[in-house]
This record gives sequence, structure tokens and C-alpha cells, in this order.
Amino acid sequence: MLEWRRNMNRVIQAKDLFELKSVADPRLSPSGDKVAYVETKISKDENEYISNIFVLDLQTNKTHQWTFGNYRNHSPRWSPDGNQLAFVSNRAEGNQIFILDLTGGEARQLTNINNDAENPVWSPDGKKVAFTIQLKENEQPSQDEKNARKEMPEPLEIEKMQYKMDGIGFFRGKYRQIGVVDVESEELEILTEGPVHKNLQGFTTDSKFIIYSADYSENTDFSFLQDIYLLNLDTNEKVNITNGKGIYYHASGSPDGKYIACVGHEREFENATLNKIYLYNVETKEFTNLSTEWDIHVGDVVAADFIQGVVSPGVIWSQDSSGFYFTASYLGNVNVYYSDLQGKLQQITEETGHIHGLTMADDKAIAAISYPTEPCDLYEVNLKERSVQRLTSLNKEMLENIQLSEPESFVFKHGNTYIHGWLMKPTNFDENKKYPLILEIHGGPHTMYANTYFHEFQMLAASGFAILYTNPRGSHGYGQSFVDAVRGNYGKSDYEDVMAAVDYAIENYDFIDTNRLGVTGGSYGGFMTNWIIGHTDRFKAAVTQRSISNWVSFYGCSDIGYYFTEWQHQLDDDIEGLWKISPLAYVNNVKTPLLILHSEEDLRCPIEQAEQLFIALKHRGKETKFIRFPKSNHELSRSGIPNLRVKRLEYINDWFKQYLL
Repeated sequence: MLEWRRNMNRVIQAKDLFELKSVADPRLSPSGDKVAYVETKISKDENEYISNIFVLDLQTNKTHQWTFGNYRNHSPRWSPDGNQLAFVSNRAEGNQIFILDLTGGEARQLTNINNDAENPVWSPDGKKVAFTIQLKENEQPSQDEKNARKEMPEPLEIEKMQYKMDGIGFFRGKYRQIGVVDVESEELEILTEGPVHKNLQGFTTDSKFIIYSADYSENTDFSFLQDIYLLNLDTNEKVNITNGKGIYYHASGSPDGKYIACVGHEREFENATLNKIYLYNVETKEFTNLSTEWDIHVGDVVAADFIQGVVSPGVIWSQDSSGFYFTASYLGNVNVYYSDLQGKLQQITEETGHIHGLTMADDKAIAAISYPTEPCDLYEVNLKERSVQRLTSLNKEMLENIQLSEPESFVFKHGNTYIHGWLMKPTNFDENKKYPLILEIHGGPHTMYANTYFHEFQMLAASGFAILYTNPRGSHGYGQSFVDAVRGNYGKSDYEDVMAAVDYAIENYDFIDTNRLGVTGGSYGGFMTNWIIGHTDRFKAAVTQRSISNWVSFYGCSDIGYYFTEWQHQLDDDIEGLWKISPLAYVNNVKTPLLILHSEEDLRCPIEQAEQLFIALKHRGKETKFIRFPKSNHELSRSGIPNLRVKRLEYINDWFKQYLL
């Protein structure tokens, strides 16, 4: 625990979300002497998020704020010479790219178009900045002012199955394209076109090619591919460098120009497949899987509810091009790893924590890290000693007088499987008292709980609850067989694992009151909550969030329903089979008072799932309550409208207080 947190005189509350700051997307300058990062906080008055860019001078240890105002300023990217910083801001009309000069002065607006400009990437020669933009077919970005007249409603024409996406809305004919703007002249050019989404990755070292990913399949409703392409900036010709079999992204060229590394997989286990790292040899054109012997998941798949603006570091090459660094999720932690060109793997950091940001330059590394009782800060990583040293204390003033609960990690054997989990004691724990226990179940199911700050857990612990959270089969972080074990097996091995975890906690923590058990979870965790109360009456209260109650209707209503259902349940349009694993089929068995929380604009788990469950329970005289959150989607708990995030936490807290305290 931090040295400055000695005089703790109160516990955390839901509304403390308005006081906490989040740090993400650190970026070292090319010389390695400065690090830019994004700090996000919530404006109480505006009820919205504010992000600004700060720069920490590593030589003087002084931090300076570089952007100001109640805007979302993000994506800081250093020019190759380190003299300028490009970033994205919504201070103008929509999101535009700006440039700040290291010598000072006002930010210069580099793009001024009637379309959002995102994801700035400098060319290695420093002359251009590439970016992504949403355009309709044959549309050119306009610099005209938006028409002030009231827009008339128009019908939506739908021809593709993938016509909506949670957090984005309905597809209205705009595709992600790649543009480039000259830094000096500000002349803008759109490089790609056509009805295909392009995802900008970067430039090759010689600045002659753009690296991007796309799916050019004729029927994208069923292809689910993502290949890496090289776009020649002189001829506009594109070359596919991957094998057309999988999903590849986070491509990055080596400094010597000989290789391109990327992250991805070939869908061997559909969306339960571990991410791997592939290497493309520019000279021989060979595309090789370097991680055939690894059993770790490349990337960050942590289930949490606090950090804002996280950007994956992808693959970061060493200066001599002999290997690369990346983050991976393993055993409830996210750490830094290194691989050489032959796939020899080394774990660099050994933090019992969650590294959610990483940047490197001049053999120096800076990480953004979250721990269970330390929301997030920047740390310098010693690559040789494999240690970290704190650089910032963003939430020191707010947290120094607040007591938090430190989770206790455990592993137990259930059958032939080892299950990893955590137990958080109530914040003001008294060994002479008995306490109610709340089981938390993560979504996904292919994510993982980890050693990271979780505001919901801390709030509930502060209210006098013990919190149990585990990574049952289906979770990432424990190898390919473990994460794949739940497919075609929902409500069986996963249900057995979480119930075994409850038994383990009761057997090993004698302060738990077995007559006061609660359960909650969101998304897949909401499905499991619904499933549990339909199959046991051990729990005296439950809260289901953004849940699934009916797999039959989910198939056609969710933005991912038709393929997620087939991948996960492997039932091939078996309506009877889907109904058998639907919690709605077991509402007659429910005896547990259930609070239903759902967002009205959730396209991932549409609100009709909650509506069906609520009406079925009420029709049978069951004890239940339904809370609808307006202007909110599937991400409510993580990045939703601030006051509604707090309201959600308070509803959960109050429900469990009513039935368990």
C-alpha cells in the first residue's frame, strides 16, 4: 500500500468517480526524455468526461499541462524529430487533428473538415500525418460549414446483416478510409475508397507505404477476416502480406525495414482463440507465426470499470530490430513480454497488476499501470532489472484519506481444473463479525478479472460486503484449452466453477454468512446471474446487468447475435437447443429477488432481453425490479454518462443492502 495513505478516515463511495483521475496512452518522445499522456476526469457541472494532454519531463520530473478546456483531447503522437506533438481534439467542429510545437504557442489545427479525423500517425520522414475518416462512397471530405437547417428524418435501408454496432449505432453508408495531410502545406488527400472499412496501422520505415488492415471479402457478413495490406503511396497499389485466413491488426514495421510484425489469429477456436504474433519478412515475403509454442494471450483483456482512453501498445520494436516488446494477459495480470525473431519468449515485468499502456524510446520504457488499490499511474520500467518505479501520483490527494480493501488471491482445484480468484474483505473488517458475500461474474466470457482497480468492488466492500470474483473456465489468461472450455458448454462447466468458488470461499473464510449470499454480473456475467438464480436458491439477492435471458431472440436482435451464438453454442440454428440454455426457460424456478439493470441503447445485449425477463418474472409473481438507463449502451458501467454510472452503482449497492444487510 502507498506510504502516503496512512491517515485513512473514510471509505470509497459511488460518487467518488467524479473525483478520480485516469491516465492512459503514454507516449515517449523519440529522445526518451519526455512522456506525453492523456489524463481524463469527469466534470461535475457538465456531467461529461474531460481529457487533456500532459507532458512529464523525465529529466526534471516536472509535469506540464499542454492542452486545456472542457474538451476531449487525446491521441498524443510525437513527430519523428520530437519537436512537435500531434493530437486529436473535439474543440473544433467534431474531432480534428492539431499540432503543438515544443517551443510553445497555440495548437495549430491541421485538419478542418466536415468529417471526424482520428488516429493520427506520423510518416517517419516527418512530412505527413496519416489519419482515418468516415466517408460515404464517392464522398470527399468537405471544409464547408455544416448546414444549420434542421435535418429531416430518413428511412434506413438495410442490406447487410452487420448493420449496427453497440456504441456506434446503425450503419448509414460511411466507411473508414485513410487520408494523409501535409504538415507544412496542410494539403489533404484521401488515399483509399470503396465500400470496405480500412484500419490504419502505420507507415513503413522508408515512408513509402501505408500499412493498414481490411476485409475485401465479397460477403463480409460471414467472412470475419482482417488482412494486412501495404499501400504504395506513389502508385496507390496495395499488396496483401497475410494469408487470408485470419484476423490481423496492430501491424508495425521494424526500424531496419526488414520485417513487419502483427497481432492476430486464424480463428481456430473462433472468438475464443488466443492472440498470437506473426512476422512478415519483407524480402522473402514469408509470413510466420512466431508464437506457436506460447500459451498466453497477447494483449489486454481485463474486465474493469474505471480506466478511460486505453490504447493498446501493439508490437513495439527494439531499436536494433532484433525483437519486440508487447503486453499479454496471463494469470490475472497484464505484463510486458519480449520476443526475438525466432519466437523465444521472455517475461520482462512481473507485476501483480494491470499494465494498460506501454511506450518505448531510446531503450527506455514507460508503463501505465493499475493495481487493486491504486487506480492508475505512470511508471518507469527497468528492462534489465524487470522492475518498475512510480512517476506520478494522480489520485494522491483524493485517496490519501480513503481506506480501500486489498484483495486476497487464491487458487483451488475443482475436479481436474485449477480456478483462480480473489476475495475482498469488507473495508472496515472486524474479525468478530459475520459478513454477507457477493459473487461477481465478469462478461465476455473471454475476458479475465485481474489485479486492477475496480470501483464497483471497492464501493461494495466499503458498504460491508465481502466480494468474491473468479476466472472460471472460458476466461482468458490461463491458456487455450481453458478459454475454449466453455464453448458449447454454457451453464455447465462455468456454472460449476463459480459455484465451487463460493463453496471454497465459505470453507476458507469463516466470517462469511452463508445465509446472506448475493450474485451479480454484466453481459455474459448477467447471463450467468440469470442462469444461477434459475438453478439454485442459495442466493438471497441478485442484480443482473445488460444481460442475456433468451438466446433465441438474441440471435436476431444483437449486433453480434447470429455469429456469436453459432460460435459459442455450436448449435447450428437449433431453436430447441438455444431455448434449453436460455435463463428465461427457468423463470418458474426463480426464488431470488432480482434487480434488472439495462441500457436502452444497448445493441450488444438489446434491452428486449431485460424486458422479456422482467415481464416473465412479474407475471409469475416473482420479486423483481427493472431499471432502464436512457442514452446509454453496453458500455454504461465503463464509459457511460457519468451521473448514470453513479446511479447504476447506487442501485446495485442499495439492492444488496436491502436484502443482505
